[in-house]
Amino acid sequence: MAKRKQQTENDPSDDNESDSERSLVDVDFEFFDPNPDIDFLALKRLITQLFQADAQLLPVHDLADLILAQPLVGSTVKCDGRESDPFAFLSVLNLHVHKDRPSIKALTSYVLEKSSADPALHSKLQSLLGPSALSSNQNHVGFVFSERLINMPVQIMPHMYRMLADEIQWALDDNEPYDFTHLLLISRVYRLTAEEAAELQASAPRTKRQKQSEPPQGAGVYPFHPEDDIIRRFATHSLDYTFTHAQPREKEDAFGLDTGGRMMLIPADRLRDVAAALAQAFPQPS
Repeated sequence: MAKRKQQTENDPSDDNESDSERSLVDVDFEFFDPNPDIDFLALKRLITQLFQADAQLLPVHDLADLILAQPLVGSTVKCDGRESDPFAFLSVLNLHVHKDRPSIKALTSYVLEKSSADPALHSKLQSLLGPSALSSNQNHVGFVFSERLINMPVQIMPHMYRMLADEIQWALDDNEPYDFTHLLLISRVYRLTAEEAAELQASAPRTKRQKQSEPPQGAGVYPFHPEDDIIRRFATHSLDYTFTHAQPREKEDAFGLDTGGRMMLIPADRLRDVAAALAQAFPQPS
């Protein structure tokens, strides 16, 4: 049975939009617990999408196994019932509890390496995830995995974060190891030159339905998912970094976006505040 059903309602007809513009339809999204019998391959794909070319540095299959081994914490979003593939997922893993798993060792090493570009963040993460810190039973860090297909609406995210906060609390009530002091997130960003931003601005469709996907206004770094700018407000540390295996951009025939990662460290007690802020920023369509 689904945890919850959510309908994204879009009217495909509008007197002020031309017939050539894209029609939108109603879609029902259902929220489920992670299902190890169904979701393994889809989660592997979404984790690979999250880390892009750097996914080769991580045992992605082991991360998927860990996430699916805790079905009572975290959610997936599907459109065709429990037996279908998830289009989005949100979960959290305790980096201290799983410190001896190959994937968590690789993930921790990756995080510490990438954070070295920001001395303050690196020092903080060393104090939380260094060898001596991982051996202690204090200051546990939860790594939040969040990824979805590009056409999934941002309006699903407030519900997913609210459910995650609830499920962590229920797990704590059952003395499960989810007593985090900090939450660490990695998400995706892309970088634009002024020329690239102008091209995107010029090619963007001029409709009333752009509110969730406004084109970039100039050169800079932008998140793939709009909720990241809201979540970043609650971070004590944030860093945009370059993927280790990113495609070289100096070549004349380089194509595609210049992508990278964004690392955010958030006090765990702000998770419900994050969910509330997302609900305010991305309300359900009326």
